[in-house]
Amino acid sequence: MVNEKTILVGVDGSHASYKATWWAANYAKHMGMSLQIVCAYSLPSYAAVSFDATYTAMDDDTVAHSDAQEILSKAKAIADEQGVVAQTLIVTGDPSSVFVELSRNYNLIVIGNRGKGGLAERLLGTTSSSLPAYAYCPIVVVPYMDSEGNMLHLNNIVTKVAVGSDDTKWGLAALEKSAQFAHNWDAELDVISVVPDSVDVDDPQAAAPYMTTLNERLAPIESKYPTLKIHKTLVPGNPVRALTHASRDHDIVVVGSCGRGGLSGLLFNSTSQGLLQHSVAPVYVVPRRFVEHARPEEVVEAVEMGELVMEMPVEKADVEVIREIDVAIDPERDDK
Repeated sequence: MVNEKTILVGVDGSHASYKATWWAANYAKHMGMSLQIVCAYSLPSYAAVSFDATYTAMDDDTVAHSDAQEILSKAKAIADEQGVVAQTLIVTGDPSSVFVELSRNYNLIVIGNRGKGGLAERLLGTTSSSLPAYAYCPIVVVPYMDSEGNMLHLNNIVTKVAVGSDDTKWGLAALEKSAQFAHNWDAELDVISVVPDSVDVDDPQAAAPYMTTLNERLAPIESKYPTLKIHKTLVPGNPVRALTHASRDHDIVVVGSCGRGGLSGLLFNSTSQGLLQHSVAPVYVVPRRFVEHARPEEVVEAVEMGELVMEMPVEKADVEVIREIDVAIDPERDDK
């Protein structure tokens, strides 16, 4: 069964993961959904690969549970601040594999991205363990800082959504999800179609064939969401550059991922992690497996096995600790 009314967010003790928790809780509050906060680790070397702090690797599940409980306590406090019901879970297993399997049972997973190290690097860093490429549900990657180390501001209201559009089935799925997302927020939708460098987009005659194709692609969306404000843009050149640029003045960027070919192939091949690494807005990824409806009907066994996935009750985090986290993730965020 898919948890229709629940968002999953992964935490590892990094400020990036706490920032992702804030974004997920804010979205859950807006949508009237609940939140599940998951901390995953593998033994014996859990500290070296899963948690943000530096520990000596050890085969001690008690210590690992204690560390996970502290991490979950802080994350839950962030959700509590926004009045969101949050369940805290601990999962034993390799984080990259765990989140791919959990994605079978959720409609959305949120993770933070701080560049190198920690949970985000495990989930984004290699093709074989790339959560956006292999997940069974959409993934939102929330950036922590920009490429120059500047703190990125968190908006609690989405007013502008950008989507990279092409005519592949993954691109069309991203277009549908972006329209749905913008509709839910009563936001404007900017549809960006990347065309060859040789096309002069300012020349109506040269741009006409591409704009006609874009209009045809958007016709079903405009029919389904008649009140949605949609802007259409043709951009010559590199799609990664175009969408990274769009992230500067949009609250979220939506893309499809098929692993190879088309726009998504350019975005998610060995050189295209640039969008995830350089976007200054959250990136909403619609993965290939989600588009192909490869999600099995039955509940994944691992998710029901108590020794692998269990609820982790946590004590309320200290007020001063939460204040320190608030400042670390965004001292100027909108809900303060």
